[in-house]
Amino acid sequence: DKNIVLIGFMGTGKSTVGKILARKMDRPLWDIDQAIEDQQKKRISEIFENEGETYFRNLEKQMILDVSSHRGQVITTGGGAVVDPENLKALQSSGILVALDATAETIYQRVKGTRHRPLLKSGDLMAEIKRLLESRKPFYEKAELTVSSSGKSAAKVADEIYEALESREDFEFGKDWF
Repeated sequence: DKNIVLIGFMGTGKSTVGKILARKMDRPLWDIDQAIEDQQKKRISEIFENEGETYFRNLEKQMILDVSSHRGQVITTGGGAVVDPENLKALQSSGILVALDATAETIYQRVKGTRHRPLLKSGDLMAEIKRLLESRKPFYEKAELTVSSSGKSAAKVADEIYEALESREDFEFGKDWF
């Protein structure tokens, strides 16, 4: 009944892959950012703009602690969630961390047209992506499984995660999943 927790940088496909994986595994999906937006009745970008990043990170921490107290779900996190040690501990204690990885170029192509990415407001988008990727890399490396989403459909990435989990020796699919 372990949670499957998708972590990784923005634009790696966590939300889309999470939806597919949750359906495939017949599990509920908790998208942390979406849950915060629903709770606050504001987009994440509005929260950043009006209340600041610290306020958002506090909301995120509370949501992660709440969601992590349940089992048997697929959880998707925001790109910076696992930088906080308490968030990382809560997510690790309740589930298996799966990092979605993509090249800076792939991320750039996926996010360049979006306006709702509050941490990508600087002038040189590619430089900011590379800087943030490098600073968060040690946190993403704490995942038990890493899957690249570069050049792949979300369905293909979800299949790879499913197959990797299914083949784990410390896992009995039927026993742990249902």
